[in-house]
Amino acid sequence: MKRIGFGQVEPNHLSAQRTGQIYAQLPAEASIEVLENGQFVKYDYASGEVNFDGEGEFMLVLNEVKLYDERETYKDFAMKKANYVGGVIVPRVFKTNVGDIYTTNMVDSEIDMVAGTTELAPGTDGVLTTAGQDAEMIWKVVKVYTMADGQAAVKLQRIK
Repeated sequence: MKRIGFGQVEPNHLSAQRTGQIYAQLPAEASIEVLENGQFVKYDYASGEVNFDGEGEFMLVLNEVKLYDERETYKDFAMKKANYVGGVIVPRVFKTNVGDIYTTNMVDSEIDMVAGTTELAPGTDGVLTTAGQDAEMIWKVVKVYTMADGQAAVKLQRIK
């Protein structure tokens, strides 16, 4: 699966939209230059930052897309450190639960996606990759699909 531009998310059924488990108060760790929709981060409240290796569960980055040029689409949006005052990115993240479903193109491009058998988990950079047996969170590919702009994507359901 080759991604064109930045990661995109279509929230088909994310429980956080109803439970209110949406967080947007902590800044991203200083070393994070870009956060894309569809990445996963740890909402590390104890250390006061969003990062990839802190304590707690991975949460889905799903920011409000702000595009001011009508020629741009969702693939053109990401939170870039260089675009924010003082270089501080404060992402909006969703807690996901078993059963949640969404469509994304934010998956390791080296994986051959097979509906019903491919299982994914957040990697060290927050991008979904092949799930290992010790993964704390697992997403199953339920359909090989497309994003609204026609590029390759997968529909995922959280199973662990």
